[in-house]
Amino acid sequence: MFIQTEQTPNPESLKFLPGTPLLAGKSAEFTSQEEAERYSPLADRLLQIEGTSQIFIAEDFVTVTKTPEANWDQLKALVMTALMQHLTFVEPIVHDEYFKSDEQNPVYDDEIVQQIVALLDERVRPAVAQDGGDIEFGSFTDGVLYLKMRGACAGCPSSTMTLKSGIENMMKHYIPEVESVEALV
Repeated sequence: MFIQTEQTPNPESLKFLPGTPLLAGKSAEFTSQEEAERYSPLADRLLQIEGTSQIFIAEDFVTVTKTPEANWDQLKALVMTALMQHLTFVEPIVHDEYFKSDEQNPVYDDEIVQQIVALLDERVRPAVAQDGGDIEFGSFTDGVLYLKMRGACAGCPSSTMTLKSGIENMMKHYIPEVESVEALV
């Protein structure tokens, strides 16, 4: 198994591409050891590596975010080894129960929100995934669209510019009811 890595715009995050499917059409993010222990054997294994702080698992990649004091030169090999071991022994990536909550499977009744979510899914999420992240609909209230940045996008220095210059302008163009876009923290 050959695992490739890609830089992300976030210097604290690195994208790992194992060349094998991980989560079909889904993604999962883990920022605590407790949550990872409960829902994801892979995230649990990776968060046990000293210097890792967040794991984002997508359809065909894993983005690992490190602590500011950790060094990628040392951490990269440890993460690659853990990934290779996990995938070689065909252990579960994320348990199905993680995806069964209403929060993971929202239903949107509002027509404008449905348009926003469709635009996010079709145009924004594929581009953001190339940078090792994801973006989720949070809410839409009084013309303000709230989005949650995940993976490499969470805490990325350029995410504010992406949100304001790229996503906000596109949303305003296609959905005039959107007046501004803000990040959920």
